[in-house]
Amino acid sequence: MPNYILLYNAGMKSWDAIVIGGGIIGLSLSIELRKAGAKVLVVERGAPGREASRAAGGMLVDCSLETPAALQPLATASARMYPEFAHELQVESGMSVDLRDYGTIIFPSSPEAERALQDAGLPPVHLAALEPSLAGDDRPAFYLQERSVDPRGLVAAALQTAKRRGVDISSGETVVSVDQSDGRVSGVTTPKTSFHAPKVINCAGAWSGQFGPHPFPTRPVKGQMLCLAMHPRDLLKHVVRSPNVYLIPRSDGRLIVGTTVEEKGFDKQTDVATIKRLHRDALALLPKLSDARILEDWAGLRPGTPDALPILGETATSGYYVATGHFRDGILLAPITAKLMAELISGTGCNFDLSPFSPARFQI
Repeated sequence: MPNYILLYNAGMKSWDAIVIGGGIIGLSLSIELRKAGAKVLVVERGAPGREASRAAGGMLVDCSLETPAALQPLATASARMYPEFAHELQVESGMSVDLRDYGTIIFPSSPEAERALQDAGLPPVHLAALEPSLAGDDRPAFYLQERSVDPRGLVAAALQTAKRRGVDISSGETVVSVDQSDGRVSGVTTPKTSFHAPKVINCAGAWSGQFGPHPFPTRPVKGQMLCLAMHPRDLLKHVVRSPNVYLIPRSDGRLIVGTTVEEKGFDKQTDVATIKRLHRDALALLPKLSDARILEDWAGLRPGTPDALPILGETATSGYYVATGHFRDGILLAPITAKLMAELISGTGCNFDLSPFSPARFQI
């Protein structure tokens, strides 16, 4: 059963800030705002951490041929924050987030991609020595020093940390409007009640554009994945990224296999043919998975934007902020997003150029 917290007589209570959305972005931001002394309420349409954050793979990719140039400084800064970020959540929550530091093996998708990896200074690898169970020793492969994390453990630790720090959580509450008074934010309204605060932050992911006053063009981008049980549990140590599939090992012996990028609206159903294709591609890379049990499959909805960049900053409505549209990088960008947005909201000064991610680029 989800851990619901119901707030009675909500109309009689107010907060300094309301965060819409209880994924890793919203929870991390709520923790940072509490550190700054703010009274914070998180309003989540379902159960915290059950949408895109739970469905993610957890690769902390801070160097990628697919990363937009404008996003690279933010991604690199956030990746560097991760050891401290993860350690703090583990200590405060008493839960493991399974932050791994074995690195990633990359199979380039084309000769052009291979040259780009070489130009980036990534070392080629000898698969037989690094990962003897991997097939494809006749293909070029490169090593990238990057981490991975278990998003489910991360979100659970963030939720527990937020609660311990005194963040209020209202689950099962869908925000239908951001309320205003005298030209500035005054709170939010749900079908059941209203919550009051002078500052509101929209961290609702794929659902960010479903309420006013600003119709942000976020959209759901579906990704299907499955999970296998490795035997032995350390059959694969490194994350593997290939043109057809990626493999993300967990310390408990699970292996995450993904993923698709589909424009299917809010459809979260898995497709049998797609799951079979992912499974087949995983076996082609790691033949010893032939007897591995499939533990589960799922689909998540990433929040995409027209220019593939997140939306970060204050809107044209005073007191109304947005931190959404992280697409495939929500887990990676959680530490830096929380830090910079908390600085911006608290008025302590943000030393990072957020202009490429300004909400103004979409506001009419």
